[in-house]
This record gives sequence, structure tokens and C-alpha cells, in this order.
Amino acid sequence: MMSNNSQYVAIDVSKSALDIAMPGANRIWRSSNTLTGVAALRKRLQPLEHPHIVCEATGRYARLLAQQMEQANIPLSIVNPRQVRDFARATGQLAKTDALDASIILRFADAMQPAPTPPTPENQVRLAEQVRRRRQLVDMLATEKQRLCGLDNADTLASIRAHITFLQGQIDQCDARIKAEIGADASLTRKAALLESIPGIGATTAAVLIAELPELGRADKKQIAALAGVAPMNRDSGQWRGQAHITGGRLSVRCALYMATLPAIRCNPTIRAFYQHLRAQGKAPKVAITAAMRKLLIIANTIVQHDKPWANLA
Repeated sequence: MMSNNSQYVAIDVSKSALDIAMPGANRIWRSSNTLTGVAALRKRLQPLEHPHIVCEATGRYARLLAQQMEQANIPLSIVNPRQVRDFARATGQLAKTDALDASIILRFADAMQPAPTPPTPENQVRLAEQVRRRRQLVDMLATEKQRLCGLDNADTLASIRAHITFLQGQIDQCDARIKAEIGADASLTRKAALLESIPGIGATTAAVLIAELPELGRADKKQIAALAGVAPMNRDSGQWRGQAHITGGRLSVRCALYMATLPAIRCNPTIRAFYQHLRAQGKAPKVAITAAMRKLLIIANTIVQHDKPWANLA
């Protein structure tokens, strides 16, 4: 948590604009989400002794802002939009506009004093983009394959098959770029080797974990499970009393874990024994698989933390 001398500046980031709430100002002002617009923001920040930027996570839209604030040595916190919306509801702010969003982010920052978000290395950004693009291509490929069913027209079938071939080629190129990006960095290469030593985790899952869960190996087991969205959250209210459910987290990471856990249940002795034990206790398959996903992630976190491959894990 930052000290109280931080002067929070809240920004609602969109594709083309930055709506900015300054401490002590009565109005929200807008700047473009461009180099020129961010330069104007930096000029506005000059009178502040300890400026600290706070914005919601918006993916690539906040990348320019983050880069420029890092260059200016101005701390920036990227916060969870859900937390901000919950804070807004708790304070009775139900309306939603860009200006109101900036105002509520500023109130949230003053109340919660979020810690600065560490800057993301450029190679991590490139890797995340390639992993994301691969996922998009795989989704498109699955859709095209589904379109083959029930078709008789030769021209239509030929068009779909040609597109399938093209998409598969694009996926192969993505795989090559992901491999090259990991291979160009010794620490990423080591992390990938450690993850791929775990039975059930292959190159694709390892790349997703490296790109989209950079906290792996640095967080404790509860934190890492929550970040991935596989931590059980109690719901002791009404008819849900005594039940726990997973919620939130990073969907892409959770999907990758699911696809890795299915083979791990077959080929990883630790995960297989754990899954079979839960099923023998009467746990539903879905519940047992989710618990196995969590265990596989915790194992991966431990292996990266201790820098020891699966074979050497005590």
C-alpha cells in the first residue's frame, strides 16, 4: 500500500480517449489516447509532487499509458474493474459514463490506496500477444470444422477446407513465434522447461501459463489459485450454505489448465491418485476435475518457485 502522500490521478481508458480525474479538480478533462494526448497528461501532472496514476485493466488500450508513465517514473496501478464497480455500487453510484467512471476510480484509489503495478517487459507483451492470437485462430479453426457438417455443395466444402488449411498454417506460424520468443530469453526458457517436465503440461499450456500468469512462482498457493480462478470461494448464504464455488480469475489460464488436467489425470501419478481419491469420496466428476486443476497449478507454482523439475520434486 502506498503512503498517504500519493496524489492519485484516475483515468478511464478507452480505445481513443483518456478521461482524467485530478485531485482537487471540479471537472473531468479528456485527452486522446495517443502520444500527443499522453504528453498533455504528463504536462498536467507536473504541478503534482507525488502523482500516482490509477486506471482499470483494459488490455492493450492502456499499454501506451503504461509505457509513458514508466518512462516518466510515475507509478501506475492497474486495478480490477469488478472491484471498482462493486465500490461504485457500495457508494450508491449506479449511473455509468466515462466521466463518472473516472470520478469513481479516483474515489476508489483514495480509499483503497492500490500498490503500483510492476511494468510488463516487452518480450512478455509480445509473447502474450502471440498466445492470444493463437487462441483466436484455434477458435476460428474449430468453428470452420463445425461448418463442414451437413454440407453437400462442393464449392462451399472446398472453400471451408481451404480456410481450414490456411488457419492451420497460421497456428503453426504462431507456435513457431511463441517458441522463438521463449527461446530468446533464458529465464522464460527455464520456466518453460520446468513446466513441461510436469506430466500433462505440454508446450502450449506452458506458453499460456508463462504469458498470462506471470505471477507463477512468485505468489503463494492461495494467491495463484485465486488469480487463475480455481480457488474455492465459500457461499454460506441461504440455500447455498456449506457450498463453495470457483469464481473470477483468468479464463484463458483456467481453460489451459482444464485441457492439461484431463491428460494429467491419466498420465500424472500424483494428479491421478488425487482425482481417484476424490471420486471415491463421492465427489462429482466436475468437482474432482476442478480440484485436480487447482492441484496441478499449485504443483507448477512450486516447481517454478524452487527451480526444480518434476523428477526432482520432493
